[in-house]
Amino acid sequence: MLGRLPIAKMLAATVAMTAAISAVMLPIGWDGQQASTAAVKIDDLLSVTIVVSAFFFSLVVVMLFYALWKFKAKPGDESDGEPIHGNTRLEVAWTLIPTVIVLFGAGYSWSVLRDIEQPAENPLTVDVFSQQFAWSFGYPGKDNVWSEGELHVPLGRQVHFKMHAQDVIHSFWVPEWRIKKDNVPGITTTAIVTPNRAGVYQLICTELCGFGHATMRAKVVAEPPAEFREWVGGLKEKVPQPLAESIVRDTEANPVPLGAGGA
Repeated sequence: MLGRLPIAKMLAATVAMTAAISAVMLPIGWDGQQASTAAVKIDDLLSVTIVVSAFFFSLVVVMLFYALWKFKAKPGDESDGEPIHGNTRLEVAWTLIPTVIVLFGAGYSWSVLRDIEQPAENPLTVDVFSQQFAWSFGYPGKDNVWSEGELHVPLGRQVHFKMHAQDVIHSFWVPEWRIKKDNVPGITTTAIVTPNRAGVYQLICTELCGFGHATMRAKVVAEPPAEFREWVGGLKEKVPQPLAESIVRDTEANPVPLGAGGA
C-alpha cells in the first residue's frame, strides 16, 4: 500500500505547511528583548523546537487529511473494511522516530544548559527569598544587606541566584533573561545569569503558589557596575533572622559560603 501513496506530493505539502507555520511563529518575540548572554542560545533552541514541531505537526495533518480523502467509504457502502493484521515496519518506525526526536531535543537542551551555566570568575552571589506573595534579596558579599521587592544586578558580571522558598514552591523568572528556576522549600536551587543589557524588568513567579500568585512580582534593575555598587552601598537593613536561618537550613548540591560573591 505504501508504494501507491503519493509520497512526493505529501512531503511537498508537509514542507510547505512547515514553512508557513514557521514564517508565522518564528518572528514573534515570545519573551521580549534579549537582556542576558543566555538569551540568544535559548531563543535559538526555541526556534529549532518550533521548526521541528511544525514539521511533524504538518506531516501528521497532511497524512490524516489524505487518509480521510483517499480511503473514505463510498456512499451506500456498508461492507466491512479490509482485515489488516498489522505492519511491523510501520510500528517500528513510529516507535523509533519519536525516540530520536526526544533524544535530539534532550541532547540539544543539555548542551545549551551546560553552556549557559558555565561558571565564570568572580561571580556575584545573591540570595533570593520567595514567600507568599513577595520577593526579597540578600547580598552576602556586602555585609548581607537586604532589599525587599527590588533587585539590582551589575551588567557584564555573572550572578548566581541562590533561592530559598519560605513556604510553598515558587518560580524565579525574568523573561528578558530567559532563565527560569523553581524555588523549592528545604532546597537551595541556583539560577545563573549574566545580564548584558541595561534596563528595568520584572521578576515574575511562574509557579501557581496561592491566591495572590498573579501579584507576586518584583522590580529588577540591570545597571553599570558603578551604579550597582552605589545602590547596594546605600542598603542599611540586614537579612532578617528567619530568612538568614533558611539559608543555613536549606540543602544544596554545591554549597557557596555565605560571604562569597562580593559586591
